[in-house]
Parts: sequence; structure tokens; C-alpha cells
Amino acid sequence: MTATDHDPAVPPASRTIRTFHPRRGRMSERQTDALSRLWPAYGLDVPDGPVVPVDLAALFGRRAPVVLEIGSGMGDSTAAMATADPDRDYLAVEVHTPGIANLLDLVERGGLRNVRVAQGDALSLVSGLPEGVLDAVHVFFPDPWPKSRHHKRRLIQPAHVTLLRSRLRSGGMLHCATDWAEYADVMRETLDADPELVDAYGGFAPRPAHRPVTKFERRAIRAGRPVADLLYRRR
Repeated sequence: MTATDHDPAVPPASRTIRTFHPRRGRMSERQTDALSRLWPAYGLDVPDGPVVPVDLAALFGRRAPVVLEIGSGMGDSTAAMATADPDRDYLAVEVHTPGIANLLDLVERGGLRNVRVAQGDALSLVSGLPEGVLDAVHVFFPDPWPKSRHHKRRLIQPAHVTLLRSRLRSGGMLHCATDWAEYADVMRETLDADPELVDAYGGFAPRPAHRPVTKFERRAIRAGRPVADLLYRRR
């Protein structure tokens, strides 16, 4: 499911619609080793079914501002941001097993203590968090679901934004990025419509220095797909 059975922020019709493709894929020997050794210390399973509450202070072993990374891919950006930002904790959620394993390997190689990795539905994870607990939410290059009949699967839509925003502290940031122009426009309309979010730049934002350039983004630019960033602050 994409959200809790009892969370009023998500209408009943959307609760069985997944916003992602479950993905496993092949793993290298290095990734397999990292997953088996490091998951018990750094991993968090997001189960299907009833939502499980998440205690972030217990998960990280300290109380610090937390950034939620939805769809961390291979983990390069998450690891880079966490390295440059040691005073905040980073909780990455992903469904692609090789990506999870790769991020765990990067965590170990970088000696990072401020990263945890969750596997499962991001919206179920968010539903298990207390309101106002996150310092920021990053949604970088979510699946655009370009076909009209699949638009209902998009992550950035009103009910999901309401849920994500509710977990941000006052002043917390929701940062979205996409290389799909039509989705960028829809994202902006959706975020503008939320009464508790304020556009930090009055439109598409200049590319933030804190968001690392990934191989995916370079491919998009080479293909002529400019990247749009949107940064919104909770009132």
C-alpha cells in the first residue's frame, strides 16, 4: 500500500495504487556483501500492510534534524549530501535492491554515521512518522509515469503532498526535481495549491548547489531534457 489505513491525508481510492515499480535486479559481489553485512546496522524494512511507527531518534542513535530522501537510486547523491552535511541525518528510502546495497557500501566506505536506508513504500514509511518531525523531504527524479492512464501513480499529487508536508516541521523544505517538463508543470501546480506550502523562489528554482549532479541527470541534459527544481517551505 502507499499509505496508512487510518491516515486521513490519503483518500481510500489511492491506498492500493503503487507509485513505484518493485525492482530487484542483479547485484555485484561487492553489493551482495555490503547488503548482508550492513543491513542489520543501517537498514529499515517498510512492511506491507499496517503502518509501523518509526522512532527516528532510536533509528539514528541521536536527536538531529532529519532529511528524508525518497527514491535514492544508487545512493551516490545521498552519500554525497550526508558527507557534506554531518549535522543532519539522512533517511533514504528505495525499492531497488542493488541501489540499496550500493548505498550501504558507500556508507561504509565513507564512514558515514548519519545515513539509514529503508526498503519499501515511501508513503507507508512517511505515514509511520510523527507529524512535524522532518527537516526536509527530497524527491529527486521520481518516476514521471508519462502515460495519461498512469498519472494516478505519480508521487507528487495532492493527497501525497498533504501527507509529506504534514511530516515537515514549520520552515522545513520540500525539494522536488525532475527532467520531465510536463511533470514539472504539474508538480508546480500541485505544490502551489497546498495552502501550507510557500514557494521559496516564486517559480522554478535555480539549481541548488547542495544537490549533486548524477549520471542520470547528465544523461537527461545530453538528451535535451532540462532539469527543473522546485523548493517549497512549510509555513
